[in-house]
Amino acid sequence: MREIIFDTETTGLDPKTGDRLVEIGCVELIDRRETGVTFHAYFNPERDMPAAAEAVHGLSIQFLSDKPLFAARVDELMEFLGDAPMVAHNAAFDFGFINAELMLAGRPPLDMNRMRCTVQMARKLHPGAKHSLDALCTRYGIDRSHRIKHGALLDAELLAHLYIEMTGGRQIGLGLAAQSADAGRSLAADPVRAAAPARAFREPRPHGATAAELARHTEFVAALNQPLWHDSP
Repeated sequence: MREIIFDTETTGLDPKTGDRLVEIGCVELIDRRETGVTFHAYFNPERDMPAAAEAVHGLSIQFLSDKPLFAARVDELMEFLGDAPMVAHNAAFDFGFINAELMLAGRPPLDMNRMRCTVQMARKLHPGAKHSLDALCTRYGIDRSHRIKHGALLDAELLAHLYIEMTGGRQIGLGLAAQSADAGRSLAADPVRAAAPARAFREPRPHGATAAELARHTEFVAALNQPLWHDSP
């Protein structure tokens, strides 16, 4: 199954008040395994960057001023997303911004049924605990030492590791079918094993005692002095 883990950075908290999407990072998973295929883009928000937002992600309006508009890369983004389920941390926030940008670009919104939220998952798995990305990475032993500021692709990569752990860890997808397929590939890659002739059937060898052996055993037992099995209970 194909899934997209993604994160966004924005100019603020609410697209309804004019805040815009400025960065998106997406990581592809197939059967809960990272494929190494990603999508990452910065966007010119066509507005100023509030200091509070810049302090979070470090993206200044000077940096973003020569980046493309969302509409210029919307086709590329939609092609990458396809119809796969989309996983995000506090996913309603990210979906809200993407759908606001899609509306501005004259495109239909994403189906909210595709949304998977790791915050909601964490609340069920760890009620009463902290559910921030940092706190959950610490809980699951995921290294985030290189995360100085928020960044969409970096956070998506961390979230991909977290999502894999929260949904069963690294053993996901390692079923008998996969093992059989791996065994087949291993055999095909070994020409010596693949070309080895089948062994000829060999009749089982007789293993019962001979008459002479039985006679010697009888003599040995008869010579025993007060064997235990003759004692009265």
